[in-house]
Amino acid sequence: MLKAWKKSRMYRWDTFDSGLTFRFHSRYRVDKLSLSILELNLVVIIAMAQHNELGKSGEKDAVNFLRNKGYDILETNYVYDKAEVDIIAKSGEYLVVVEVKTRSTPDFGDPQDFLKPAQIKRLIKAVDYYINEKDIDLEVRFDIIAIIKNKLGKRIEHLEDAFYYFE
Repeated sequence: MLKAWKKSRMYRWDTFDSGLTFRFHSRYRVDKLSLSILELNLVVIIAMAQHNELGKSGEKDAVNFLRNKGYDILETNYVYDKAEVDIIAKSGEYLVVVEVKTRSTPDFGDPQDFLKPAQIKRLIKAVDYYINEKDIDLEVRFDIIAIIKNKLGKRIEHLEDAFYYFE
């Protein structure tokens, strides 16, 4: 969630599957929504776009990285229910599920530290559906590709068997 302040008003910006949704802080009336959208500080919109571009760029870098290591990329951005699997690949006898985490700086923690338990649970559910849908009989491995990418360059770290899931 991003917050922007302008003319003593606080706005909340929430992201949903359908795109960006704008809402007033509870003390403002919703019927002024269309006028207030025009008052949004453009910097907030640009910050959101740059963040999304960094993530998409990181996913492309991860796909190229895996291809160079001999992985067969089966799917990118596979969506099931509320989950999106960044990369599904085959490597030897493994179906490799890859979550890509890209950051511009490690100052607030390594990219892989931003993978939350709820996200892992959704990821597992999506992969389970994918395996059943495609009738795949391979052992599954969950990897994380952590990327730090900025003006100074990029660093890619591939964490194989990053987490296990047991029911």
